[in-house]
Amino acid sequence: MFKNYFKTAWRNLLKTKGYSAINIGGLAVGMAVAMLIGLWVYDELSFNKYHQHYDRIAQVMQRASFNGKLVTQTANPALMGPAIKEGYGSDFKHVLQASWVGGHLVTYNNKPFNKTGLYIEPGGPDMLSLQMIKGTKDALNDPYSIILSASTAKAIFGNTDPMGKVLKFDRNYSVKVTGVYEDLPNNASFNELKIMMPWQLWLTQNPWVKQMDDPWGSNFSQTFVQIADNADMQKVSAKIKNVKLKYVNEGEKRYNWEVFLHPMSKWHLYNDFKNGVNIGGNIKYVWLFGIIGIFVLLLACINFMNLSTARSEKRAKEVGIRKAIGSMRWQITKQFFMESYIVVMAAFILSIVLLAVLLPLFNNVAGKQIVIPWSNSGFWLLNLAFIFITGLLAGSYPALYLSSFNPLKVLKGTFKAGKGAVVPRRVLVVLQFTVSVMLIIGTIIVYQQIQYAKNRPIGYSKNGLINFGFESEVKQHFETIRNELKNAGAIEEMTASNSPLTGVWNTNGGFDWEGKDPALAVDFPNNGVTYDFGKTIHWDIKEGRDFSRDYATDSAAFIINESAAKFLGLKDPVGKILKWDNKPFTIIAIIKDIMQESPFYPVRPTLYHIDKYDNLFNTIVRLNPNKDISSSVRIIEQELKKYTPDVPFDYQFVDESFGDKFKTEQRIGKLASYFSILAIFISCLGLFGMASFVAEQRTKEIGIRKVLGASVPNLWRLLSTEFVALVLLSCVIAAPIAYFYLKGWLINYDYRIAISWNVFLFASIIALFITLITVSYQAIKAALANPVKSLRTE
Repeated sequence: MFKNYFKTAWRNLLKTKGYSAINIGGLAVGMAVAMLIGLWVYDELSFNKYHQHYDRIAQVMQRASFNGKLVTQTANPALMGPAIKEGYGSDFKHVLQASWVGGHLVTYNNKPFNKTGLYIEPGGPDMLSLQMIKGTKDALNDPYSIILSASTAKAIFGNTDPMGKVLKFDRNYSVKVTGVYEDLPNNASFNELKIMMPWQLWLTQNPWVKQMDDPWGSNFSQTFVQIADNADMQKVSAKIKNVKLKYVNEGEKRYNWEVFLHPMSKWHLYNDFKNGVNIGGNIKYVWLFGIIGIFVLLLACINFMNLSTARSEKRAKEVGIRKAIGSMRWQITKQFFMESYIVVMAAFILSIVLLAVLLPLFNNVAGKQIVIPWSNSGFWLLNLAFIFITGLLAGSYPALYLSSFNPLKVLKGTFKAGKGAVVPRRVLVVLQFTVSVMLIIGTIIVYQQIQYAKNRPIGYSKNGLINFGFESEVKQHFETIRNELKNAGAIEEMTASNSPLTGVWNTNGGFDWEGKDPALAVDFPNNGVTYDFGKTIHWDIKEGRDFSRDYATDSAAFIINESAAKFLGLKDPVGKILKWDNKPFTIIAIIKDIMQESPFYPVRPTLYHIDKYDNLFNTIVRLNPNKDISSSVRIIEQELKKYTPDVPFDYQFVDESFGDKFKTEQRIGKLASYFSILAIFISCLGLFGMASFVAEQRTKEIGIRKVLGASVPNLWRLLSTEFVALVLLSCVIAAPIAYFYLKGWLINYDYRIAISWNVFLFASIIALFITLITVSYQAIKAALANPVKSLRTE
């Protein structure tokens, strides 16, 4: 029986090669897209699962009231870890203090390597479940030790055993290699780490930490924990809530510090906080693309349903004869399901080929390193379930509909498909294009939001600016280097600052001014700079004057941004006094807001002051616009080599760093646009097949109309009108649904576009244009056909 079903199904598919190709091709694309999205979703949901105890690891974070708002931060005082150990040690297996991830210079045999790493207490390798290739997880017990990732060890030592080798670290310390660990996968939070060093070495390098008057008043490190095996994350988090308030002074207590644990399982997908509350994060994109994947597959299944039921009259006699000679309805249903599963199997094989071809391109766009798990039995079991569900979804309606035909009507020749077949097909076409139009609208809105943020005034001229590190020798000879580079014509100006132009590395409290509410706790980005900072970046002064060496008082002066001027509430703030830790600073200028942080959020009130070279970390240079960039960069490198010959010249263009702020949104926009194109392609395949069938079905009608004088444009309009009407209906349905969901997405951004009706009109025009192109070929072909051929049997 099965063999008979298979043979009949195979013959029917071969008999209609064009429709079969459309069905298989559409399903293959839909299945490939669904599998791509499925692999991406799995990669996102399995983030950090590489770490054996990821569900028990957390980062210690803080909430505090700053500037009238509840703010969440990851930075902690260096004493946070010891205080938690002392008060709540039994609730934790590990409590580890760590630095921020940053670049470090590692030198071996006079060959320098720039590597990313962090300092962490000795329990780090054990807590993170590092797979030690050489050495043990106690490898950081020695304060002058270092452990390397496998790729870093290979890059530095080649095939030589690295264990026990001595490296020069950050040009000041000698450290011994005590371990090599397996590189972490791309979907792990610490995957960028290439080296790890002991926290004790960081404390040795920064003696000021132990010399601070108020060690609880400065937040500059991170704290990671692993809770005890029998502990509950939420309960432990509630326990440590007030740990900081036990130690801070009265001035700090007004910030209402609250300490809590943010589990590693939520670092990646639930990483956004607003007003002290977690509001989600990347999880919204997991839901978004998961839904898109389901819809794209559904579109392909709709093609199968539509084309199968559209040809119902051609299959009616077959069903009638089968029933007349005794076939039961369930047997005929089986027959049509067999056809469905043959199509799905063929489509699946093709989709696997498409998946293998598209995955490298997809990884490039998505910033992933996803691989097809060929050897994973779970992958193939899921695929079997995927085939079963897709076949059931695609074949259920045709099988149930076609098997329901009345044999008496069919064999008498009185059977007509009627509205029972036409209406569902129209509904399915409307559903297809509703999804497609929604995706088009979504792609346009994402693009507009990115462009809106990109075109936002940033308060300085980023073109021609480069940023690089500020080494101690450069600090000692800063003015000499600046003058030499200007004389060589390589630069227009040069400055140094505490924070880079595309980030905020330092904030301070302790500010007071006339009219300030005594109960208001404030915390402002406070950027230390040199005198030529404004001239270098070309900031825009609204009121007052720039810093100048001609004024000795500028060492106790502030330049503030517009947001700060508004927040302070001072009338004519230029010339007014702003106290910082009771030391008076004079406000000498107001500048337009400089966007250093997220382009999608408001600029914070920010201050700029002249600072010592020792407190600055970034060099910013404006290249000479009249000189070749590569030539200028080469001159800068040569000049720096005079003072730091062992340090590679590692620089970044500020406009490229600024562009990095849009990476997530751009990736989402690109992926959404590609999926939209594929969804439209699948919908158009179905539309092409439907138009072909309608033209075939109405061949005689078209021949009669041509004989009676109908023109080609009239016949084209006749065959296209129904499809255009269906697509217009889809546009009407898609618009409010897309508006509702996109408005919810945009609300996550404080700086956002207003959704315009033009977007919906433009998306509708695109959909109509694509529809007309798809349908017109078949319509015009039918209209141009010789009526003699279509009517000769009449």
